[in-house]
Amino acid sequence: MSNTELDPQEITCPPSSEEPDVELLEPRLVPLGGPRAMTVRRTLPQRLRSLIGAWCFADHYGPDDVRESGGMAVPGHPHTGLQTVTWLFTGEVEHRDTVGSVQRIRPGEVNLMTSGRGIAHSEFSTPDTTTLQGVQLWTALPDSDRFTGRAFEHFVTEPVQHGDATVRTFVGEFAGGSSPVTTFTPLVGAEITLPAGSEVRFALDPAYEHGVLVDLGPVDVDGFHVEPAALAYRPVGRTTLVLRTGDVDGRVVLIGGAPLEEEIVMWWNFVGRDHDEIVRFRQEWMAQVDGAGGADVDTEAYGMFPETWGGSVLPAPELPHTRLKPRKQPPG
Repeated sequence: MSNTELDPQEITCPPSSEEPDVELLEPRLVPLGGPRAMTVRRTLPQRLRSLIGAWCFADHYGPDDVRESGGMAVPGHPHTGLQTVTWLFTGEVEHRDTVGSVQRIRPGEVNLMTSGRGIAHSEFSTPDTTTLQGVQLWTALPDSDRFTGRAFEHFVTEPVQHGDATVRTFVGEFAGGSSPVTTFTPLVGAEITLPAGSEVRFALDPAYEHGVLVDLGPVDVDGFHVEPAALAYRPVGRTTLVLRTGDVDGRVVLIGGAPLEEEIVMWWNFVGRDHDEIVRFRQEWMAQVDGAGGADVDTEAYGMFPETWGGSVLPAPELPHTRLKPRKQPPG
């Protein structure tokens, strides 16, 4: 999914510092473009926290009535320096990219796309979809691998029962489940569903920091009340996670990983290391969109557009007139 904000914030994400035991990240509403735009609820990045492990972006959407909103309609757009992770609860989305992938994703399946130096893709909900609900996540590639080759992977998860909870692990390993998709830093991602009136305890890797994004609820996270669309952050060093539900069923997405001990810069759909690099990524994308670039600009930096795209690509927003200023994490 693209970050379609007309004035995207430019963010420097420093390594994480010591934080309170449970930190609540409230979402902000972001329309995905147009008068009938589907609105997403964004919890990463924000001023309170920019990273959870290498997870650097989290959008939660739905349940969305496609007849009213038009559903997901994100034309061709670029990514650099990151991986996209698409996970659905309801509905179906078709993915196309400049590796040549054409893949429909359904609930219980994960699409993972590695941008490396540059990739472009489109995402559209399918005609048969009436309700769309899911999450779009990004992970930042570490400096050692951020210019790796572009790639796409699709994996159908298997449910694992853990007490009263059903777990589907779509990245890494968790609660007896695992996913073979490629990662470049230690990461975990899993959907956890719980019936009403249940309490389930999970073991956590103490080397990881974690986030619990509530889809259905509310859900009690280690004694902390969390409403749907909010995300509860857990710092490194924690060895257990306790989830409780009340009168309604609960469903959460757990993300986590070893802290990324690197400072990154995020703007629009790019992850880089400094302002000038972001400028370069944008310049190369616009040269490819416009079909014109200088001798020193790679006009195929993001791969060849599929013929089905035609002219349906997103131009990059204008860059801010000031250079990046680091955004520091608040004191614990």
